[in-house]
Amino acid sequence: MDERELDWNDNIENDGEEYELLPEGDYDFEVTRFERGRSKGSDKLPPCNMAILTIRLSGEGKSTTVTENLVLHTKMEWKLSQFFCAIGQKQKGEKVRMNWQAVLGAKGRCKVGIRPYKKQNGEDGQTNEIKKFYEAETF
Repeated sequence: MDERELDWNDNIENDGEEYELLPEGDYDFEVTRFERGRSKGSDKLPPCNMAILTIRLSGEGKSTTVTENLVLHTKMEWKLSQFFCAIGQKQKGEKVRMNWQAVLGAKGRCKVGIRPYKKQNGEDGQTNEIKKFYEAETF
């Protein structure tokens, strides 16, 4: 799909895909989109660079897509290490430079959970979230 900004007078037709909530468990993943972004910061972390990943989860004949934000801060280094170990770019305990050019299309395995949230209309909703990335050699 050719992604671009829409003009005010453009034609539209994509209705979006229906979100399928996957049961908690272990799933294969593939990174289908990578963007460089910036976090707004929080009580725990200052504003800083952030990788915004679109990840396709699949298993047991089902699949869905989630967004995973990897914040580039030393407090979140453990999660960055987990991710790069999962896609085979790093070994546990090894010091490596993050190779973002190799992220798009990367595959691995992860533990998926269900997170409740409030929809904009005030209703309760649920979405999948990645709880943990597994080391590439563990699956």
